Amino acid sequence: METIVFVGAGSMAEAIIAGMVVRNTEDAKRIYVMNKSDDDRLDYMQGRYGISIVCPERKALKFADMIVLATKPKDIRQAMAEIAPHLNDHTAALSVIAGTPIKTIEQGLGMRPIARSMPNTSATIGKSASGIAMNSKVDQRCKDQFIQLLSSIGIVKEVREEDLHAVTALSGSGPAYVYYLVEALEEAAIDKGLSKEIARELIIQTLDGAASMLKMTGEDPITLRQNVTSPGGTTEAGLNALETRKFKQTIAECIDSAEGRSRELGALS
Repeated sequence: METIVFVGAGSMAEAIIAGMVVRNTEDAKRIYVMNKSDDDRLDYMQGRYGISIVCPERKALKFADMIVLATKPKDIRQAMAEIAPHLNDHTAALSVIAGTPIKTIEQGLGMRPIARSMPNTSATIGKSASGIAMNSKVDQRCKDQFIQLLSSIGIVKEVREEDLHAVTALSGSGPAYVYYLVEALEEAAIDKGLSKEIARELIIQTLDGAASMLKMTGEDPITLRQNVTSPGGTTEAGLNALETRKFKQTIAECIDSAEGRSRELGALS
């Protein structure tokens, strides 16, 4: 059983820990968490998930098999400076910090097995979609450990580090785009006279059904869309409105803006 230390106790750290504990992939007592401040936050996470808190002497870091860097991007250099003296040479590092390149982590923690990943908050329910890139120090055993941890919270795809900016924009930020779509659908449905409760249930089931169709049939989304769209029908009328409003162009601009911000954060790291 591995000992894992989370450096940072924000929403992403909690999502991953929740996914791991709920699915019983690790002994909760072998999962430690630390952060820059806010003891109430640490107490909350310990009480809710049964994990351990890193003591002021940082003893947990000395025997950690893996650390998970989950601070805010602006805090990563300070966090690495604080923990680096306490780490063993064999300790691997997994970063889930948006935009921070592997070379920055190597500079802060020394040459060791390092992976950079971008999960999303659906990790809380074991439904994350993560990308991962690794440095040259990662051997097959360590790679398997990284993949196993991320697989415990959803699916994981190995990509080039350069491609993590696109992964961040697509699946890292993706849940927020979907929730924003639900907001828009719900507001439009209410405007047409449906109650909020009924609208939300219909929307959730529609999204779930569409996602399941994509996953279970293996069909191209274009084919599935065409199967729903009768010439001169209601679906075609709705799609025409989206096309008029340049829906695909808007989505492309959304991904482009998010990817650009990821690159900006990387340049600042």
